Amino acid sequence: TAGATQLLIPVGTRGIAMGGATISNSKGLESLFWNPANIARSDNSFEALFSHMSYIADIGVNYGAIAFNVESIGHFALNIKTLDIGDITRTSVTYPDGTGATFSPQFSTIGLTYARSLSDRITVGLTANLVSETMDQVSATGLAFNIGIAYQNLGNIDGLSLGFTIKNLGPQMKYDGAGLNVNGAASGYIRNITSNTVYQIDSAPFEMPNTLEIGLGYNMQFAGNNELLISTDFKNDNFYEDTYSVGAEYGYDNLLFVRGGYTFAPNLSSEDRVFGFSAGFGINYSVGGVALRVDYAYKEAQYFDANHIFS
Repeated sequence: TAGATQLLIPVGTRGIAMGGATISNSKGLESLFWNPANIARSDNSFEALFSHMSYIADIGVNYGAIAFNVESIGHFALNIKTLDIGDITRTSVTYPDGTGATFSPQFSTIGLTYARSLSDRITVGLTANLVSETMDQVSATGLAFNIGIAYQNLGNIDGLSLGFTIKNLGPQMKYDGAGLNVNGAASGYIRNITSNTVYQIDSAPFEMPNTLEIGLGYNMQFAGNNELLISTDFKNDNFYEDTYSVGAEYGYDNLLFVRGGYTFAPNLSSEDRVFGFSAGFGINYSVGGVALRVDYAYKEAQYFDANHIFS
């Protein structure tokens, strides 16, 4: 059984709007989630990104990241993702409708990334993620690694890109804490044990949600300032069905962008698919030598309200 599925929640408004099909051509700090190798293609000496997503079941996903370029060494980045789950009513066998008390789960991921260019076409990146999960009186901590490679102008075709990632590689995680303590009474036939004792349940370890992704994209320019990007992605998951994504982005004068995408899993029935199509837009604007970018994405969700993402 795989756990730590918070690692699978996407961040990056542009990539979400394109259905996740940005393994080969993600841009800027969004690349930290989709393919860390692409952060090495940034021309900026410093970048900062902040985003908020209204996820399913009233869960909020907050994300922040910074990156800086050290000449001749490479690009470094730090990112933090937290889940705002809110208060949950505490229940018991005696009070199934609530005891009057609440608790708030805390889920977070802190990542450190290094990326660099091996040539004018090939970039590589590595991210180490510290995963922390706390629910009431139990918690788990783990370490997961993402590895990415990106190749531009594949086969000497200008605009053709290829990306490859392996995500969430790491040792098993395991929950521990006082919440696993159980009061027990010892039998009169057992010596050296008091009549009332406490023992702890040994929780089962769980695997990280490993994924392998391959993406292909093609970027073309036409009619002067117009640009069109078409990209695809294949993802193999260690606990879920394989998925395929297609996405597109139209840009005008590097100022206004319109995006759309769709992810489908052929082996899943329609009832088992939570998410549908996605769309969004973005605006780039430069002020006093500082490049500002604002993005919005919409993602259809079955059984829940749709996702809205701002960055």
